Amino acid sequence: MSETRIERIGRALLTVDDVLAAAERIEGRVHRTPTFTSRTLGAGVALKAELFQKTGSFKVRGVLNKLSALSPEEKARGVIGISAGNHAQALAWGAAAERIDCLVVMWESASTAKITATRGYGASIDLEAVDPAAAFERLAALVAETGRTLVHPFDDPVVLAGAGTVALELLEDAPETETILVPTGGGGLVSGIAAAAPDRRVIAVEPEGSTAVHDGLAAGRSVPVRPVSIADGLSAPFAGENALAILRHYDIESVLVSEAEIEEAFRFLYSRAKLACEPAAAVGVAALLSGKVQGKAVATVVSGGNVAAETASAILVTP
Repeated sequence: MSETRIERIGRALLTVDDVLAAAERIEGRVHRTPTFTSRTLGAGVALKAELFQKTGSFKVRGVLNKLSALSPEEKARGVIGISAGNHAQALAWGAAAERIDCLVVMWESASTAKITATRGYGASIDLEAVDPAAAFERLAALVAETGRTLVHPFDDPVVLAGAGTVALELLEDAPETETILVPTGGGGLVSGIAAAAPDRRVIAVEPEGSTAVHDGLAAGRSVPVRPVSIADGLSAPFAGENALAILRHYDIESVLVSEAEIEEAFRFLYSRAKLACEPAAAVGVAALLSGKVQGKAVATVVSGGNVAAETASAILVTP
């Protein structure tokens, strides 16, 4: 994908052709994750298990697509990203595979398990920020200071195209799918899936306490939010402008779920589906169990499995 092409997508929209190109680019470098059915949730319900992806989430798809598009000069300057954990781990792993120096901005309350994993993949970590909003300010300062190439977690069109490859696999395995539920933070995964599946109903599912996409769609632009949710993987302090433009174009719906509904869905996936996911990955199932989304052929993306043992055990023992 040329620089001109990247710029055009950024100004306009992501299409299925861009996602197909990403799938070709990353083929053989990511796992083809399984799609399971769940009759307990209902006939025709499918679960796309991205928790079995490399580094434990879908994020590696977009990272590899982006890194493959960098010039030798951009790679030589090193890369930088920002994340509560899943994008951080994916970028650290991908950069190590490409022999690119990597710095990741996180924040004080980020999961210790995700910080440890990111370091384990070889990245340096900046933990100066106290919360997500401050971390993005810190990111901007470090990009200017270091000259590193930014790999944005949810607003780079090349990253979004890679994320959309989740939908290509899902629709190959469950072509009857009419509705796709997508865990949503800053809008990267859901916008990629919207572009990949323009003829399906795609729904962005967010925690009630972390509503970056919901609020951005309502306002017609990206607006700041203060995310507070057990689903820390969805804790974006704003939605991406490119992501929002894509979501508006494809007329994507937004659904909010409560903390109690997320925890119930987490317990369901663990005990009934045997999927040890993270709370963020359970929000689609939360929308189904709560009756907020209904349909005969529904799929939900179980987006990741990077959860701290303390968080998982606390949810599982709650009545």
